Amino acid sequence: MNKKISVLAIEFSLERHLVRALFAVLAVFLMGYFYGVGASVFNIMARKEATVKTVQMQSSIAQLEQEYFTLSHGIDKTSELTLGLAPVSSTQYVYRPGSTASAGIASRNEI
Repeated sequence: MNKKISVLAIEFSLERHLVRALFAVLAVFLMGYFYGVGASVFNIMARKEATVKTVQMQSSIAQLEQEYFTLSHGIDKTSELTLGLAPVSSTQYVYRPGSTASAGIASRNEI
């Protein structure tokens, strides 16, 4: 009964638990990696969609501005009264110091 035991057959008492823990940590890291890649892909898709919608809105605004300028040139003194517009008799302007926008405020809202 002289058996030879291979070195690879010897197992430490905590080895089985350590291997399971390492595989669990590896699984968590893989899930985190796939989450990060998926989130970046969805973020890129949302940004492209937002860019397309922004271009559509800008073209819509440009079309409305063009229509406004076309209609505003057609208004003269006789058509003002038929539209119900009254002449401005006194104009008053309000000056509020410090209420102007600065570049620092505008840059905080950028992405």
